[in-house]
Amino acid sequence: MSVEGFAEPPSSPYEPPGLVDGRQSETALFIARGLRRMLRAHGYSSVTELPLLDGRRADVVALRGDGSLVIVEIKSSVADFRADNKWRDYLSHCDKLYFAICDTIPAEIMPLDAGLIVADAYGAAIVREAPEQKLAPATRRAVMLRFAQAAADRLHRLADPAGMAGE
Repeated sequence: MSVEGFAEPPSSPYEPPGLVDGRQSETALFIARGLRRMLRAHGYSSVTELPLLDGRRADVVALRGDGSLVIVEIKSSVADFRADNKWRDYLSHCDKLYFAICDTIPAEIMPLDAGLIVADAYGAAIVREAPEQKLAPATRRAVMLRFAQAAADRLHRLADPAGMAGE
């Protein structure tokens, strides 16, 4: 099965079973896979679909060893972008906010007050750097704790799926 803008899909899913909840399109999953590879190469660890303090869910949250937090909002189509009016809410939960898109989406429609990343299933490139804003210390701590707990719970679920009973 081919997806417009991608030469060939990867042979395995970008996330282990149980971490993809069915809300993401195939294109969004490919973008996330390439994006997370790039983030890793830049020294970030990342999680997908992280619930934030306001109840919203960020597509990708990345944390670096110095404590800096990045949120990346994935847009898999022009319609997906036009239907989204919540992205500004993510600014209060990160030091930098980016959009990640595939090469079939026109970059000029993406807001200038967020960074821009173009990704495919194999990698990504920062096209426009995001403006930096320093996150409040209490918010940084709360987001980092959510990040750590989500990552630990996901590792536990992979190692012992039956051990997560009662969730």
